[in-house]
Amino acid sequence: MMQGNRPPPRTLVSDARHVVEHCAGTNVRLAARRITHFLETEMRATNLSIAQFGLMAHVAAAKDDTIGGLAERTGLEQSTLSRNLRALESAGLVEIAIVEKDLRKRAVWLTETGARRLAAAIPVWRKAHQTLAAVLDPIAVQQLAAATAALTVGSNRPTA
Repeated sequence: MMQGNRPPPRTLVSDARHVVEHCAGTNVRLAARRITHFLETEMRATNLSIAQFGLMAHVAAAKDDTIGGLAERTGLEQSTLSRNLRALESAGLVEIAIVEKDLRKRAVWLTETGARRLAAAIPVWRKAHQTLAAVLDPIAVQQLAAATAALTVGSNRPTA
């Protein structure tokens, strides 16, 4: 018999259900997997994965062409970024070279082939994003990315 307005006792199952329903990390990862799957399917004809397409777009849009700057903008660890760039380099889509002013740094840019592939893929991406925008507000996604920037390692995290 339940007494007054007392909540039911917590159990592992009820706590797990709460996590599944309310955990930002769990739900964002699920959304990311669904969005990635959708975009991979839509972009298949370009012969670029959505990760390759996004990385190439970052390279093309960069004011700072160093791998360190690219890692910061993409949120990737430099080792992961280097591995992904090497695959693009092997495919002839990007070039990576030592920066003349600082031999410890490397710069990356699209090759002519890479620029053509990216340019050809952008209309396909636009069409896919029109479909995606009917389900998910692009401004809300940008706001989410901006709001979570404070959670990156080494930044000033909000305090409770």
